[in-house]
Amino acid sequence: MTQTLNGRTAEYEVDPIFLQRWSPRAFTGEAMPHEDLLRLFEAAHWAPSAFNGQPWRFVYAHRDTPAWAPLFDLLIPYNQSWAKNASVLMFVVSDRFRRTEGRDPAPVRSHAFDAGAAWGYLALEASRIGWAAHGMAGFDLARSYDALGVDADQYEVHAAIAVGRIADPEVLDEALRAREVPSGRNAVATFAFEGRLGGQRAAAPEA
Repeated sequence: MTQTLNGRTAEYEVDPIFLQRWSPRAFTGEAMPHEDLLRLFEAAHWAPSAFNGQPWRFVYAHRDTPAWAPLFDLLIPYNQSWAKNASVLMFVVSDRFRRTEGRDPAPVRSHAFDAGAAWGYLALEASRIGWAAHGMAGFDLARSYDALGVDADQYEVHAAIAVGRIADPEVLDEALRAREVPSGRNAVATFAFEGRLGGQRAAAPEA
């Protein structure tokens, strides 16, 4: 049973929030109440993680605060051109080690996987309460460790995130306006396989 929302069509029925959430570039630039930001972090910290280690870390800055410029300056020019109107910028970082009292830190292979789950929860909560979150890989990774105060031996920087209220696409440069629509997704059968990669593709049972 398909469902359509926000210009998107799902092959199988899911909660509407998955079709509602998308990654806009047009933001109003309005201030985000700190209480709303804390709600995003609250959602993020309920994500699952190996051994409940919760390796994710978020380094953030509200617009028009001293913390904003160092984070904004890490973005590539393309992302700066639209993220300048975001309400909050943040970076997702994860701890590479499991830290248990009385034991030496032990490497955790899934730290990035777990941080990704936390980002997903944060993005869904943003959409649910009337904001939008747009993840970005386009930033100066080499400079980010120093700018964010991150020890590369212990942590890994993964992505930047812009958060804001969705604005009219007219606030964007002309080249970006045509892209300001919720994107579609590949069919489930293109990425889900039974038994082994490239094996039997996932599909609905025949009636």
